[in-house]
Formats: sequence, structure tokens, C-alpha cells
Amino acid sequence: MSNPLKRVHGYLAEFSSVKEVFHAAEKVRHAGFSSWDVHTPFPIHGMDDAMGLPRSILPRFVFVGGALGLTTAFLLEFLTQVVIYPTVVQAKPANIFTIPAFFPVMFELTILFSAFTALFTCLVMMKLPRLHHPLFNSQRFGRFSDDKFFICIEARDPKFSTEKTKSFLSGLGADSVELVEDEL
Repeated sequence: MSNPLKRVHGYLAEFSSVKEVFHAAEKVRHAGFSSWDVHTPFPIHGMDDAMGLPRSILPRFVFVGGALGLTTAFLLEFLTQVVIYPTVVQAKPANIFTIPAFFPVMFELTILFSAFTALFTCLVMMKLPRLHHPLFNSQRFGRFSDDKFFICIEARDPKFSTEKTKSFLSGLGADSVELVEDEL
């Protein structure tokens, strides 16, 4: 049986507390690393700022999806009920002034299109579905969902250096620093 080829994914540093990982994240950002992430068992208030992450563009996509849903509903109802098949109910006019009757469907399609836009945009932004991530090869990484905090600096980062990155993470007060490899 031959050994599979392996590629370095990065270094994984383990921390014991929120305070430690928060301050370490600030130092990693100040050091100029760009391809890195923090893994914690729960959201940490202020971590986005500590990591230097910009505001998400997801709300813009959701707004466009909602506007598309609203427009679709209006055109669907207006064209079918006023233009193609004018429906006269109790001598009410079949024109643009009957728009209050369209509100329920317009509301529902706005919500539906917004929800689907949020779901599919999140999947694309997170590069999902992904069946396997190299961090799953680490024995220690399983504890990130329990009681440990991790920072992973990826090898694709321009500032990544095998020795310098390891000593940098050790200098941040990490309990352990592990090289993570991915099978090719």
C-alpha cells in the first residue's frame, strides 16, 4: 500500500479561552496575514472587527432578490388580471387602481425570493457543499465545537512560511501549533 501524496494546508493553533483567541486574531491581522480563519464553539462579539473583516455583501443580494420577487408578483398579477384577462368583480374597475388586491401575493413572493436568494447566496459564498475540509484531518480540531478555540493560517497566504508562521503562532500563546496536511 502506497502513501498518498500530501499538500500543506496550513498551521492550526489551539487556544483555551475567548480572550486569548481574540487577542491572537488581532495580532494575526496586524501581522498582515490574509488567508486565515478563526474557529470557535460559539460566536464571539467583536471577532469580525478583530479579524478585520468587511461588512457582508449578502444584504445587497437579498434586497435585489426581494425586489425581483415584488416585481414578478406585480407583473404576474397585473398582466393576468388587468391586461390579458380583465376580471370585473362587483363592478370594480380592472386597472392599476386595483393594486391593493395584489398586496398579499406581492408580499409573499418578496419574502420567498428573499429567502431563496439568502440561502443560495450563502451556499455560494461559503463554497458549499464541501464534503471534506483539510482541517478534519487534525486530531485536535474536533474540539472546536466543544471547548477549544482555533486559528488556522493557510499555506496559500503570501506571508506564509513554514518556520516563521509556526514560531509566530507559538509566540501568540497557543497551547499547541499543528501542521495540517491535505491529501491530493
